[in-house]
Amino acid sequence: MKLDTARCWAEIDLSALEHNYRAIRARLPEGCRFLGVVKADAYGHGALPAAGKLAELGADYLAVAGLDEAEELRAGGVSLPVLILGRTDPAFTPRLAELEVTQTVASLADAQAMSAALAGHGRVKVHLKLDTGMGRLGFRADREEELAEASRAMALPGLVPEGVFTHFAVSDELPGGGAYTREQFARFTAGVRFLEETSGKTFAIRHCANSGAVLHYPEYALDMARPGLLLYGLYPDPHPDGLELRPVMAVKAQVCAVRHYAAGDTVSYGRTFRAEKPMTGAVIAMGYADGLHRVLSGRFSMLLHGRPAPQIGRICMDMCMVDITNIPEVCPGDVATVFGQDGAAFQPVEALAEAAGTISYELVCAMSRRVPRIYR
Repeated sequence: MKLDTARCWAEIDLSALEHNYRAIRARLPEGCRFLGVVKADAYGHGALPAAGKLAELGADYLAVAGLDEAEELRAGGVSLPVLILGRTDPAFTPRLAELEVTQTVASLADAQAMSAALAGHGRVKVHLKLDTGMGRLGFRADREEELAEASRAMALPGLVPEGVFTHFAVSDELPGGGAYTREQFARFTAGVRFLEETSGKTFAIRHCANSGAVLHYPEYALDMARPGLLLYGLYPDPHPDGLELRPVMAVKAQVCAVRHYAAGDTVSYGRTFRAEKPMTGAVIAMGYADGLHRVLSGRFSMLLHGRPAPQIGRICMDMCMVDITNIPEVCPGDVATVFGQDGAAFQPVEALAEAAGTISYELVCAMSRRVPRIYR
């Protein structure tokens, strides 16, 4: 794809990914493994390029959400250990063995079905998931009967209990999340101790440090940390705690027309924007089908020639309009920065997230497949 023929695109800076990897590594305890989370197409950045770069840098493990994402990595030549964080139908357990992919186990029933499906089809590494207060997947760490079921799952033929993990609910929230995160960590360590004592087996990998914990509680990393958002240069919390990261993604779009509006003219669907005086607008080749959420209509500015151009009217499927009255040199073919660096100016994706009432995760993950990724 040539930039001069693209409507809009996302620029992915793999050198920034490398910087972030090294900065996070330096924060972790010595000997701690590094699991890079590349689910959801590496948070919209491209799973295969991100996984390849992480493998090159020395990551120990990767994580995805489901079997389809694991299949994509293996088909793309990625040989690093891969953990599926979500549930896989036990009927596909032989495929997990064939791909040498590690599976999360969150219930005894699934573990038993996996073991039965594996008969004569090899072995599968599993990581047991303990629910310490997220209320999502996992054996409840505060209920002995569920921990006993997890211990039984560890003894099933064909399943190799390599690891155990949990997920923190508020490790990314300061100052309010500290007490609950400490409580979750205590539940986790107690649950692991119960499982090891009752099963007679020792887990090779204990992990609970998501991005929030890497940022605020690196002492909880144990045997492996699993940063996701941090890898891509975005913070799950506005308190960076001394961790200097670089955004990996910038989103750009072409100016496809310049329009002149008279006082009283309206712009876009619903006529929600009315020009109060003569003004100039630019039509930008990006809309909600590309991942620019319609809820952002009239709530943010793009950068053109390093200066802010307020978005006006409702965002359309393939286009939107911005006010360039104060940037008269704009012409068709110019490039607008939706978020990222534009000369000396910088537009953080967090600004758009705040305007949309959401989180940066959602905006980078929402970049449509039709938005080409350009790797630098």
